Amino acid sequence: MSLIPDDVIEQVREAADIVGIIGEHVELKRTGSDFRAPCPFHGGTHRNFAVIPRKGMYYCFVCHAGGDVFTFFMKKLGMDYPTAVREVARRVGITIPERGPTGPDPREPLYSAVAAAADWFARQLLENPEAQVAREYLTTRHFDLETVQPLGLGYAPKGKAFLDAMKGLGVRDEVLLEAALLAKREDGTLAPRFRGRLLFPIHDLRARVVAFGGRILGEGEPKYLNSSDTPIFHKGKLLYNLHVAKHAIRKAERAILVEGYFDVLRLSLAGIEEVVAPLGTGLTPEQAQLVKRHASHVILLYDSDEPGLRATFRAGDELLREGLRVSVATLPGGEDPDTLVQKQGAGGLEGILKDAVDVLERKIQILDRKGFFGTLPGRRRALDRLLPTIRAAKDPITRELYLSRAAEAAGVRKDVLEREAGMRDAGSGMRPGTPTHPASPISHPALPASAEKALLLLMLEGEPWLSRVTEAVDPEELEFPPYRAVFESVADDAVLALDDTSARAYEQLKAEGLGARDPNEMYELAVNWMEARRLERQLEQLDDQLPFESPDRQASLIAEKRRVFDELRKRYPRYKIAKRRRGAPGT
Repeated sequence: MSLIPDDVIEQVREAADIVGIIGEHVELKRTGSDFRAPCPFHGGTHRNFAVIPRKGMYYCFVCHAGGDVFTFFMKKLGMDYPTAVREVARRVGITIPERGPTGPDPREPLYSAVAAAADWFARQLLENPEAQVAREYLTTRHFDLETVQPLGLGYAPKGKAFLDAMKGLGVRDEVLLEAALLAKREDGTLAPRFRGRLLFPIHDLRARVVAFGGRILGEGEPKYLNSSDTPIFHKGKLLYNLHVAKHAIRKAERAILVEGYFDVLRLSLAGIEEVVAPLGTGLTPEQAQLVKRHASHVILLYDSDEPGLRATFRAGDELLREGLRVSVATLPGGEDPDTLVQKQGAGGLEGILKDAVDVLERKIQILDRKGFFGTLPGRRRALDRLLPTIRAAKDPITRELYLSRAAEAAGVRKDVLEREAGMRDAGSGMRPGTPTHPASPISHPALPASAEKALLLLMLEGEPWLSRVTEAVDPEELEFPPYRAVFESVADDAVLALDDTSARAYEQLKAEGLGARDPNEMYELAVNWMEARRLERQLEQLDDQLPFESPDRQASLIAEKRRVFDELRKRYPRYKIAKRRRGAPGT
């Protein structure tokens, strides 16, 4: 049977009357905005089965059967997924094009395994005595079980109960390994990937569970653990809650982007349903493209602390490259979307969303508040922070407005700033790694030797160096744009997406290799150097902060500066001298 294109499936799902279709099999009665009936799956007599048309889903509060209109046909009539899609398409008058590979989907065992795991995890949250810690944790976060049941939250117990349960269902270990539900230890034994965690199911655009995000309960690291990439899940290509939020996004003509699972749940339950989140990483180009398919305007609603602002502006630049309009909503200090909605409700948050400002304007506000525009060196540094956002703007009108606004804020001529941005003839948003100067006639320009280069050479050797480098260094720390682009593409296994300049750098690095150099020594020196850069950035932040603090606070900051500087000298004594000599970032 030929595979059905995703856009056609989406068209069928949106055209389907889920109330009318399910109503052919069970008597539905309206209850508020939803419909209730006895469950057609477990044969109950009470109206515990709910059809929720605004979300295009159904759910039973007793047997926990749930899904969309296609899932209903699969479970009720024993159809496979393509047959269910074709049956619904027939009812709504949509013709399914016959194209694509034929035969059964080879990934179907993975989808089935993850679906079985999701059902089992959800049942553990409700019934397993060990899950009491998860139930109590949800209570502390002001979520009750009846509220989260339709959302599919689950609990992964410790021990081997999951292994035994899957074995009892006939799911083979090899499939569980490939689906990233099991992990193989160094001694060859198998263990569940998720243990002692509250689980959030992650869905693809067809509303199939393909992975999980797990929050540790109690001591342990990491705090949040996502499924690793599998043939059915690539964390950089999906957004949490998009399978539900896409309908609300189109209706509201905006998408709200938040950082965490609980932020999404809180806003959705409060009635603000056009909300999605990345999956524990910075926003990727693929995720930005997903948003673009459903909305032209994105509001970034991240925390207002320093890490939150960095993530905000990185995401903003990625969205601008897709030609989207990007606004930033500012939360009060110490609040995140979850806590604010708990205290002020949806109305309080809507006020904050209404006051959202353009992403470049928000940058200018922050720089102005920190006094950057008060001195000539400060203006230069401010422009260095504004230029990435100006370069990212794909829309020519937005880019022109950004150039004018930044020139006005910094007190420079617009034509000078335009040349600095390298965009007089640019026609689209520019990704990190795109040259801002005329293309070199030399096909393979000399690459700067640096700690960044050493780290890339190690990454290109494959495992275990790839994992060690990506765990130790964040791509945003690489200052030389082509190196940063290569780092991200190698980490995401997406080197084919590199632009010409970065691709040439990648080819040269591959050709050079490690040679006779000691990889352990290279790694130690390079990571020390990157840590020294982090410490120097701390010193710069402290310098920026000092003039605006009280005398007592200034004394504390000066003491902190001494501590950081001592640590910098200890970590890499020659760092300051070498930095002055290298002349340009990454060289």
